[in-house]
Amino acid sequence: MIFSKPLLKLNNYIKWTQSTNYQLFQNQKILSYTLLKEQGHCNRNYLLKTSQKEYIIRKFKYHNHREAEFKIQNMAYKRGLSAKALVLDRPNNLMICEFIEGVHRNKLTQQELKKLALTLKRLHSIKIQQQPNTLKRNFKPKHRKVHNAFRVIDSFKPEYVLGHNDLHPRNILFGKKIKFIDWEYAGKSDRYFDLVAIIIEFKLNRRDEATFLRTYFTKKRVNYKKLEAFKVVYKALWKEWFGKLDRGEISTI
Repeated sequence: MIFSKPLLKLNNYIKWTQSTNYQLFQNQKILSYTLLKEQGHCNRNYLLKTSQKEYIIRKFKYHNHREAEFKIQNMAYKRGLSAKALVLDRPNNLMICEFIEGVHRNKLTQQELKKLALTLKRLHSIKIQQQPNTLKRNFKPKHRKVHNAFRVIDSFKPEYVLGHNDLHPRNILFGKKIKFIDWEYAGKSDRYFDLVAIIIEFKLNRRDEATFLRTYFTKKRVNYKKLEAFKVVYKALWKEWFGKLDRGEISTI
């Protein structure tokens, strides 16, 4: 098993790449291999620099349907929304992707909000054949407020799209184009889950929220009852998930 230590000596990594069947590194000189400062909750991320390109190596911490993640990320890549996923190595529990430039932002200008809304809309326009995630299968709410929120959501017709489902600031890169990273939760879900994620994670005020939603929906009306219900569910879901994560109760995501 490779990458078992936080930092791997470069010469050991070079030996490993030469012993694999990866055509990816053929005729490339390995220059450096470092642990990234920005780390996700579910992966350990490394930057690999070669004489030709830069790559991100994601070492998975938890079990998941990585084949679906790999496929969805490349569907998004074809729309200019993500880095290209190059290698899925299940035996070594890792994925190799192209490195993409960009910065993380915690606060957004009106122009950035509009750009983000249109980028998200492009993601949601991608067609996918998959069973939708209704949240209830993996989420057992304990509070009446959450149960009531689910009742509100269930009273409306689902609006299933290809959702990222983990859109916090560290999973969004701003550059010439906005791109999304870390696709482990991606799949068919209600569009309002991603919309609420942006509103909550970026702490949008009423003006910013209005700009974001107006740009996303254009002529279509926003279902504010559904939106507010999803806000309740979103906050409760992540509170429960992070609690389980801290207690070591999660092995599969």
